[in-house]
Amino acid sequence: MNLLPDPGRATAPGAAPDTGPEAGPRTRTAARPAPPSVPRTRPDRFARLRRLGGGPLQRVSLALLVAFVLVALLAPWIAPQDPTFGQLGDTLLGPGAAHWLGTDQGGHDTFSALLVAARTSLAGPLAVVLFSTVLGTAVGLFTAWCGGWIDTAVGRVLDVVFAFPALLLAILAVALFGKGMTAPVLAMAIAYMPYTARLVRALAVQEKSRPYIAAYRVQGHSPLHVAVRGLLPNIAPTLLSQSTVNFGYALLDLAALSFLGLGIQPPTPDWGAMINQGQAAVLQGQPLSAIVPAVAVVLVVVAFNIVGEDLGDRLAGRDSS
Repeated sequence: MNLLPDPGRATAPGAAPDTGPEAGPRTRTAARPAPPSVPRTRPDRFARLRRLGGGPLQRVSLALLVAFVLVALLAPWIAPQDPTFGQLGDTLLGPGAAHWLGTDQGGHDTFSALLVAARTSLAGPLAVVLFSTVLGTAVGLFTAWCGGWIDTAVGRVLDVVFAFPALLLAILAVALFGKGMTAPVLAMAIAYMPYTARLVRALAVQEKSRPYIAAYRVQGHSPLHVAVRGLLPNIAPTLLSQSTVNFGYALLDLAALSFLGLGIQPPTPDWGAMINQGQAAVLQGQPLSAIVPAVAVVLVVVAFNIVGEDLGDRLAGRDSS
């Protein structure tokens, strides 16, 4: 019997030779190369926000809104003249070095009035949207969470409120509480509330069936905690988009109310009141005092609609450009 080790077999130093019948020839395997290191990158949390600009139309609309907001904030300091001070000798002047957009029938500088009116014209819709969004969100979440007869009863009340136009409720509020800004803003906030409440309720009913809501409930969280911390962030993009669109419509309604003489009263400048006061100037060949504030209202309303729709699409992950 040959007890010598097979020279074809590799024997480690100090180890006994493998002479078993089942042992086969050993082969050396090359070491596997280490996988290339992948650099760790942090998720870009602001990538979606940087894409909110959308296409050229969305960028122009967003830039226009930013410009109007800056004008509203800085109007008292950038207005060249006092819009509440007029001179009868400067009535219905055309554009010139002293008055860039001319004057109205009271001798007020149209350009200065346009700048200062941006503050009052944007502050009213902002209050309407804030009140209606907060109240509508609370009502929508409450009805969606309770369900049953509570959901049905609140839905019928919302249908009744929804049947009244916002402008009609504002006129009724003015008839009861007098002219100004407070009563119309509160009335229009109530009129706009059903839009938000219905939207929030529909979204909340869909989200209630998601697994994460069941996980919150299993963990013993209160309904308020589940609604605020779990459900509300997921419906916020659509809610933000709807609120942006509502801002434009609220501005249009408040401008119409001021045009009728039921909103902000002179001498406080307001775009709707400027359009009303500029009707006489149009007949006398000086239409800028009426056309300029009307164009401002149209531009802001259209821009808010474009930005609101684009904002909702992009926050929801859909490309609208």
